[in-house]
Amino acid sequence: MQTASRDGSRVTINNGMEPSTLDPHKSGDMPAFAVQRQLFEGLVSNDPQGLPVPGLAERWETEDNKIWTFYLREAKWSNGDPITADDFVYSLRRLTDPATAGDYGSYLADAKVLNAAEINAGKAAADTLGVRALDAGTLQITLTEAVPYLPEMLMLPSTFPVHRKTVETYGDKWTLPENIVVSGAYQLKEWVVNGHILLARNRHYYNDSATRIGEVMLLPLDSTAAVSRFQAGEIDLTGVPPERFAELSKAYPDAVKTNPRLCTSYMEFNGRRQPFDNVNVRRAVSMALNREVMAEKVLGRGETAAYQFLPPAINGYVQAWPEWARWDMAKRGAAASELLAQAGFTAEKPLEIELLYSTSEAGKRLVSAASSLWQEAVPAIRIRPVNQEWKTFLDTRKAGKFGLSFWSWCADYNEPSTFLNVFRSNNANNASGFSSRDYDALLDRSLEAGLTPAQRGEVYREAEKTVGGAYPAVFVYNMVASSLVNPKLRGYSPEDATASWLVKNWSFEGTR
Repeated sequence: MQTASRDGSRVTINNGMEPSTLDPHKSGDMPAFAVQRQLFEGLVSNDPQGLPVPGLAERWETEDNKIWTFYLREAKWSNGDPITADDFVYSLRRLTDPATAGDYGSYLADAKVLNAAEINAGKAAADTLGVRALDAGTLQITLTEAVPYLPEMLMLPSTFPVHRKTVETYGDKWTLPENIVVSGAYQLKEWVVNGHILLARNRHYYNDSATRIGEVMLLPLDSTAAVSRFQAGEIDLTGVPPERFAELSKAYPDAVKTNPRLCTSYMEFNGRRQPFDNVNVRRAVSMALNREVMAEKVLGRGETAAYQFLPPAINGYVQAWPEWARWDMAKRGAAASELLAQAGFTAEKPLEIELLYSTSEAGKRLVSAASSLWQEAVPAIRIRPVNQEWKTFLDTRKAGKFGLSFWSWCADYNEPSTFLNVFRSNNANNASGFSSRDYDALLDRSLEAGLTPAQRGEVYREAEKTVGGAYPAVFVYNMVASSLVNPKLRGYSPEDATASWLVKNWSFEGTR
């Protein structure tokens, strides 16, 4: 198999979809994060296994997990300006400011950064955030609770710095190739919407001498087109479509790589709309879906049925399945039918559900299968699929214009709170309308000083039971990463369950 770039100077990657934006403080989708990790770097980076390592901060320290001090290395922006602690103060305030309207605006509130919740709710000024520059090379972050995994949280692109002068000069156009200034190993050379994104080495990057691949081409292709181009030697990395997993595994045994992901796919109810404001309706719909068929037959790459939010591969996993998860489908279907009948829905007067999903062959296949499985288990459930292009889908979901929405959540860091925080009352990624003071209090309790990992795990189990019993979503399957990888590509680690890959760590066999 030939490489997409015969001399190893360019790697070509199928990113699957067009990123929503390249602005780290406004995005929340995986395609955007994948590009941003190449363009920007934060205080903390990650190694090929997804574990935290020094980034723009060469070291950090804390005595109580509440006051954290980060010591910056000498580094420059892509225009040659020095990167300072003030850049992080500006950027973390911008992330949290409700005027930014970012998908991760509540992220620092989840991290318990001082005043972050109040700022994001519009009740405090951005300059009261618990982040300050002690000097040009030293940043201090103050939390209200002890958060021992704060460095892991800072691996997320949403926390990366942006160049203040560039943002303020160009406004929404600051991410265009001719304007953008970045802190990472690559800079933006071209962006043809729905065509390609081309990155080139950032010669001002502090560790540019260790970078081996000169250019990165990212494509927004559907799986069918991407596989064809991989077979033609034009792509080095792309996902494996479920329906072709067996065929491609046999044809390219050295290229197909499959590992668990810290991701759960689910269908989120809009609990603000009737009849989904009725917990029994939500419970019935959840009970009636045959997850095993979805995971093992429709997908079949190693995915597993999900009966809770936390995926089994996450550090600190605790099981909190509902009792009915172990019933056979006949018993589950009968119980679901009874619940729906009590709410007024029968085969003659069915519950009609609009199921929103983003346009893709995989999405169409999953939604079609789910529709059939629901109809088979409970004739009172009828599904009407509604598909939209990715960016439109994101806008529709954010605006709450859906009944049931097919969604996935992947870990921002390897700890249960990265999932459980999603359903906090004011979390920007919680589109379900679920809100529970008891649930929020449980997650706050997980940060109490002195808790052992086992004790924290029991708190997480109670949190899972609380959100699970409210049925804000139908958890469907735990994801895997199944990819076609050019066998000559070195440094790509499919074992990283967070999929936080960095091209700066890659090279091609036979190149220097």
